[in-house]
Amino acid sequence: MLPLSLCGLVRAHDIPIDVTAQMIVKPSADKLHLLIRVPLKAMRDVEFPEVGPGYLDLDRIEPSLRDAAALWIGNEIEVYEGDERLPLPRIIQAIISLPSDRSFVSYDQALAHVMGPRLPSGTQLYWDQAMLDALFEYPIRSDQSRFSIHPGLGRLGEHVVIVLRFQPPNGPMRAFEFLGDPGIVRLDPRWHQAAMRFLELGFFHILSGIDHLLFLLCLIIPFRRLRTLIPVVTAFTVAHSITLIASAYNFAPNALWFPPLIETLIAISILYMALENIVNVTSVQRRWMVAFGFGLVHGFGFSFALRQTMQFAGSHLLTSLLSFNVGVELGQIFMLLLFIPLLEAVFRFVVAERVGTVILSAFVAHTAWHWMTDRAKVLSQYRFEWPVWTAARLASALHYLMAMVILAGLIWFYFGVLQKQMNRGRLARIWMAIRPLQRPSPPVPGDEPVTLREP
Repeated sequence: MLPLSLCGLVRAHDIPIDVTAQMIVKPSADKLHLLIRVPLKAMRDVEFPEVGPGYLDLDRIEPSLRDAAALWIGNEIEVYEGDERLPLPRIIQAIISLPSDRSFVSYDQALAHVMGPRLPSGTQLYWDQAMLDALFEYPIRSDQSRFSIHPGLGRLGEHVVIVLRFQPPNGPMRAFEFLGDPGIVRLDPRWHQAAMRFLELGFFHILSGIDHLLFLLCLIIPFRRLRTLIPVVTAFTVAHSITLIASAYNFAPNALWFPPLIETLIAISILYMALENIVNVTSVQRRWMVAFGFGLVHGFGFSFALRQTMQFAGSHLLTSLLSFNVGVELGQIFMLLLFIPLLEAVFRFVVAERVGTVILSAFVAHTAWHWMTDRAKVLSQYRFEWPVWTAARLASALHYLMAMVILAGLIWFYFGVLQKQMNRGRLARIWMAIRPLQRPSPPVPGDEPVTLREP
């Protein structure tokens, strides 16, 4: 038995590679229940009693399970009611389950399983095949409070996935999925909390996205005037807001080929803008129209980055999306303020404007070309299939298309007709301002008016 015991201790100290933890949180009256399931092999530094050739001794294992649950779970998870951290939980139950058990699909089934009968004592189960199921209880003031949680289970393994479900007293269950340690997660955020989180996310996303930055650089190079570029960048923001919101509301295709298609089109958009700078196309009106068209493509790219983050929006999906777009706009304006003086300095002190424009645009075009070819190879590996057009999907597509047409018409009206009227009004005001300054020229001798008199 001594070699077997030593072997068991060595295995207990090994760090598992892949660990999945399932959690269900439900407040009720003055208690908050947390149901959790983790692999028993993630409970290191705890010696579990064994019988026979390494089977778990289910008759004597409960004290070890409670110790493991307190050490690796209860002490690591932080639960907040409002801004106040709740005390350490009380362990109501800790049991061993088979990997084939499927009771954690809902709170009621998981609770009935944890509080129900245990495995028979004669069950032959090795420690690295078992699951630890536990029920924790936290005292709370009210189940209507706003709760947050810090599921600090990242040290259970090298690659930890946490699947968390929150069951509010009134409303549907909300699902979360984290990789590693996500920090403090607000289970039911207020609108301003969700807005601030996504505002910050949008601002830093545009700063870290090299493809979006290169596209923005191509927009800036020919003009380098903030007042001229604001409408162009705004058109880009409005366009990607349309497709981002459409994707969040499941109007975008969900086929496997769609993400690589969008990534390829983003590379094409950067390549096109760089080539347009090289051939010296400097029409502002053309530039904002192109920016709007390619912004529709970039919006789908933003939606791919938000797929894992939308779980933090709570019930404020639209608010979070709009806040993300505001953050992107602020990030773009920040980059404008950074790029414009930098380009002005380069074109003034380093290289002539036209030569510098060609060099920078050629560098961007070279990078975009490689991106395009690499992403096109990935896209070619997928099989394209046309979607099945049902009546409901066709009606949704028509509504979405009508909204795009109306919005595009409003943008065209603003940038086309309304801006011209504003320019005309500005010229009229200038003329009215300088007209009183004009003095009548003195009469020239001999040019006096002749008055005819009757004889």
